[in-house]
Amino acid sequence: MKKKQDNRLPFWKNPRFRYGGVSTLILCVLLLALLAANLVFGTLERQNGWRVDYSFNGVTTQSDTTLQILSQLEHPVHIYALYSRGQEDAQLLELLDRYAAASPLVTWEQTDLTLNPGLLTRFRSGTSEDNITNDSLIVSCEETGRWKVLSYADFLSLSLNYDEGVYEIAGLTYESRITSAINYVAREEIPRVLVLQGHGELDEDSTAVLAELLRGNNFEVTYFSLGDQDMTLEENDLLAILSPVRDLTDAEMETISAFTSKGGSLLLTCDYTDPVERMPNYQALLRSYGFLPREGLVIASAEEPDTYYSDMRIALIPTMQSTDVTYDLVRDGADTTLLVGSRAFEMPEENDRNLDVSAVLTSGYKAYLRSLSGDLTTLEQQDEDALGPFALALQARRVTSEGYISRAFVAGCSTLLTDSQVHAMTDSQEFIIRVVEFLLNTEPTDLGIMAKQAVRPQLSVRSVTLGSVLIVALPLAVLAVAAAILIPRRKKR
Repeated sequence: MKKKQDNRLPFWKNPRFRYGGVSTLILCVLLLALLAANLVFGTLERQNGWRVDYSFNGVTTQSDTTLQILSQLEHPVHIYALYSRGQEDAQLLELLDRYAAASPLVTWEQTDLTLNPGLLTRFRSGTSEDNITNDSLIVSCEETGRWKVLSYADFLSLSLNYDEGVYEIAGLTYESRITSAINYVAREEIPRVLVLQGHGELDEDSTAVLAELLRGNNFEVTYFSLGDQDMTLEENDLLAILSPVRDLTDAEMETISAFTSKGGSLLLTCDYTDPVERMPNYQALLRSYGFLPREGLVIASAEEPDTYYSDMRIALIPTMQSTDVTYDLVRDGADTTLLVGSRAFEMPEENDRNLDVSAVLTSGYKAYLRSLSGDLTTLEQQDEDALGPFALALQARRVTSEGYISRAFVAGCSTLLTDSQVHAMTDSQEFIIRVVEFLLNTEPTDLGIMAKQAVRPQLSVRSVTLGSVLIVALPLAVLAVAAAILIPRRKKR
């Protein structure tokens, strides 16, 4: 008996399925599944930082330094990104996603300042609220009660265009600024740098560049006088005495002596125009650390063009000696500084076992010292000029009578610390941070995260080589494949 033949079509060929509502329903289900998968994987991508950074400057790629700092966080840090909807900085927000993915203690949210004006009241300290605007970040830590406001300008690195004499945007500093701010707000203690006033020292305006550098690297900077009742020197502080022109009183010397005897440290500058010889107390303070200032102005020799800048032989480019302060800078080649008009110092005799003094910056071997009472109408060397090399900056450790170690640093030129052009042209910023860390006896914190290029580099012959090869190679490859297929077929005919 023959089986009855089943002439029914498979269900996927049935017109009711192919053209009916069932196919529409399945299509909708598939689309919803794809949308759900895209949403889930997009969320996981943001939460875990899976997205690969293909930008030319790697602006959202985090360095090992950032990851190390995030791994050592002890307190939660919350970041407010103040952006209106539709006005976001996409690169910055993606980088914030990566911070949150790298540490469970870092969270962030986007908010519009016009919709959340309470932030202005909550994060108000002195004039800091003036910096809280849309296009800013507020990095805060509730446990320590500290916060830092980062404006859009903080994320731009500038360089000097020597031809036009103007500063131009050279790089983006998203990572370095945010990592520095996180490290600052989450730290238990912030080292203090106290800048002395009241003796004609460099004031708040003239040291604004230095203060900004120190605050940007997580140091607290305060200006005060020794007569302030609300301010006391603690042994963990750093006292900065920057180019005074009037002497310290005996009572002030007693206060400073009590501070240093407990291990307090000093940051000193002594410009060649400062009347040190008329300030016996200040001179005694310098000498207690083996700093012996010499009278006069150091001038580079024309025979050593590498020791001065351009045609300015009083703008010295000193040699950075390898000490425990500068070892990594010398090793990495970040050893260029500039001293515009510098005093020299004598090296003390090695007859005090409680004092260790080292030259940090030195002049060229053929430099000479011009007395201020001599002929200043010419820079040419005179017979009476003392010959180099000269110590231009010194570091010292002194064991006090109470068994503490007090540290000090002196520079014969304050522009090393305070001039923005010197900072932009040289490695002075890195040098200053290393000096301050030495004086405060803190572990060096490497926040030298390279700024990302802000402008895509111009095309060069090398950069278009790969593209040129591909333009030629791809058509040739297609022709080769076509020939490999068509020639055998033609022979069969």
